[in-house]
Amino acid sequence: MKYRQLGKTGLDVSVLSFGASSLGSVFRQTDEGESVRTVHAAIDAGINYFDVSPYYGLTKAEAVLGKALKDIPRDKYVLSTKAGRYGVDEFDFSYDRIVASVDESLARLNVDEIDILYLHDIEFVPADIIMNDAIPALHRLKESGKIRFGGICGLPLALFEAFIPRVEVDSIISYCHYSLNDTSLLGLLPLLEANGTGLVNASPLSMGLLGTRGTPDWHPATPQTKAVCLEAARYCESQGADIAKLAIQFSTSNERIPTTLVSTANPANIQKNAAWTDEPIDVGLLAEVLEILQPVHNRTWVSGREEYNVGIGGDEA
Repeated sequence: MKYRQLGKTGLDVSVLSFGASSLGSVFRQTDEGESVRTVHAAIDAGINYFDVSPYYGLTKAEAVLGKALKDIPRDKYVLSTKAGRYGVDEFDFSYDRIVASVDESLARLNVDEIDILYLHDIEFVPADIIMNDAIPALHRLKESGKIRFGGICGLPLALFEAFIPRVEVDSIISYCHYSLNDTSLLGLLPLLEANGTGLVNASPLSMGLLGTRGTPDWHPATPQTKAVCLEAARYCESQGADIAKLAIQFSTSNERIPTTLVSTANPANIQKNAAWTDEPIDVGLLAEVLEILQPVHNRTWVSGREEYNVGIGGDEA
């Protein structure tokens, strides 16, 4: 496993990291014992960064991750969680709620300090709430020693372009923007690097777009994007390859992107994912898959408030 520095935080994180949403039975009903074994398998494979949120499984993911990490020495892992989003349509970024949320997360996670606290999916609320309530809460929590660093996360890249020049942000989580079908995150890197902002890339499989099972109905991508991504996945299968392997290798191989989150509650899966990062990528297959995906390259979808989604929508977006 390779490690890279997360911006100017001084934290060294594994290039493949663990997104704990699966532990909250977000994708399927999960067995707690298997979930705990998955976390331990991740650590054994060299993964040292774990990300979670009270939103995942309505606090279940945090509770299970806390049980899994309870007997692991605290200096063996980097831990981030989130605040502000607590349900599909439940957002509260008020100062008092952010502070209380951290106390609740600390208890569930069985730790005294969270390495990074992210404000979760801030594109859904007006910017002044984030600026006047949530960011000051992050600063207070850092001063109190309950968190070491603070950050923001969300889908639209315009979100980060709006906030990073205006607020002190140690790190961000961006998802579905550095994968085989969408590399638009590259356009944000100069801003992040100029500010020393850490970057966590998430969802190398684009929330299930890159798979042979077909995309779930709830997925917000357009029918064309779904069809082309399915074609690419099936092409890999026809070549005796797994598009998941290609996708994880692609996302973790860029030296400018410190770490990429994957989520699973299966020990064998996380061991396999981690092993892939140490194997050379099939450059011929990669070129063929990128060619298939070219018609939908950098297509995204609307998330949150209109001001962060200008020009997005439809198959011509």
